[in-house]
Amino acid sequence: MDVRLSGIREFRLLWVSGLLAALGAQMSLLALPLLVLRETGSAVQAGAVGTVSVGALLVTMLPGGALADATERLRLLRACTGGSLLVVAVLALAVLAGRAPLPLVLLVAGAGAVIGSITLPATLGLMRVVVPEHLLGTASARFQARSAVARLVGPLAGGAVFAWHPAAPFVVEAAALLLALLCLAFMRTRSAPPARTGPARWQLGAGVAFLWRDTHLRTVLLVFGLGMNAAFSALSFVSLAIASDGGHEGVAGGMVVSLTAAGSLAGALLAPLLHPERRAGVLLAVTCWVCTATAAILMITHPPLLIGLLAAACTAVAGIGSIGFITAMLLATPEAMVGRVQSAASFISTLAQPLGPVAGGALLGAWGANATFGAVGGVFALCALALTAAAVLHARVSVPHGRASLLHTRADASHEHDVRPATSAPAGRPVGPAPVGPAPVGPAPVGPAPAVRPVSVLVDD
Repeated sequence: MDVRLSGIREFRLLWVSGLLAALGAQMSLLALPLLVLRETGSAVQAGAVGTVSVGALLVTMLPGGALADATERLRLLRACTGGSLLVVAVLALAVLAGRAPLPLVLLVAGAGAVIGSITLPATLGLMRVVVPEHLLGTASARFQARSAVARLVGPLAGGAVFAWHPAAPFVVEAAALLLALLCLAFMRTRSAPPARTGPARWQLGAGVAFLWRDTHLRTVLLVFGLGMNAAFSALSFVSLAIASDGGHEGVAGGMVVSLTAAGSLAGALLAPLLHPERRAGVLLAVTCWVCTATAAILMITHPPLLIGLLAAACTAVAGIGSIGFITAMLLATPEAMVGRVQSAASFISTLAQPLGPVAGGALLGAWGANATFGAVGGVFALCALALTAAAVLHARVSVPHGRASLLHTRADASHEHDVRPATSAPAGRPVGPAPVGPAPVGPAPVGPAPAVRPVSVLVDD
């Protein structure tokens, strides 16, 4: 039977719920540090918001995936959304009362990161029960588009309402979370863990071990997840610093940020037409080469408009490749391990990102713009060579022997047959409409992040 993604009621509810939550989170992304800066006047204390968020996310990412694999996922999502609503409502009331101490703000930032580390893998696991396998690529693209829209609209809306009243972003976020919780309340699908119990389901390293056993997955995550993410975050910081004239030209800097988000959205919209899961490795290698060319061009000239357009091209290509990688990875992952595998991939991809802006800033101060773009371009070129070689070797070795990796075997098969994944549901509970697969994930780390988001092999919310 021909099933369209738009006709799956459970997917629509899950998508809208996530969009509302993501828009609220992106509003807080800007509003939290601004609130601290307004109350204390200290840039150091405002920066602590981002530090707490990223630190909490990294610490809880692997346990969050394990929890998502050990718990009924819809119930877990409802609990997480309700917890977010409670935390944000308390902060909104505190700001309205004129009493928003720094410890409370940091607690909200940390709680948001912890809840996000659980919500993401739980959503992905639930998606495996909601979407048919042959629609996983389209579903991933829809979620990537959702994240791009939230990143494009959320900070602008957050800044606008914050200027009207500092409590407004948190009041709006609380209202959005309430609507998101209502969407989840109308869902009927259940994605329960396997009936068996035991410590194996709580092994924090199980996801890493699963990824490590597949040579192609391991190569992509190490080269693209670590190397490319660090290099692109460095490129993003340096580009923004130059476009904004060291922080003195806000319009140009904002244009770069907006064009970057628009590129991510364009990639998400184009991805379903290209079926990137069939050639994920090649597309990620192409992303590296596009970034290499971008750095080479910026060595020669770097007006703000050109920086923004090149950044948009990079994020568009990266978005398409990332959607392909996510879809293929999910097809290769047993349903019982989706949470741990997703969290492991996110953890690996996030580890090196915070180092990029620091390294980029140090190089910019010591060597200047041209040499810095050259150094970053060199890292891109090394990553491009490694991924190109891996893609060629994988094609030559695995296909002739009929031993394609799990990633490619399952991805190709999903387009030949409409195979419904096995679903688990407690006795007497409806499983909901046609089964489906994943949602793009992505962290986008909760809390303040670099103004230009690094390329990531994961689609984050």
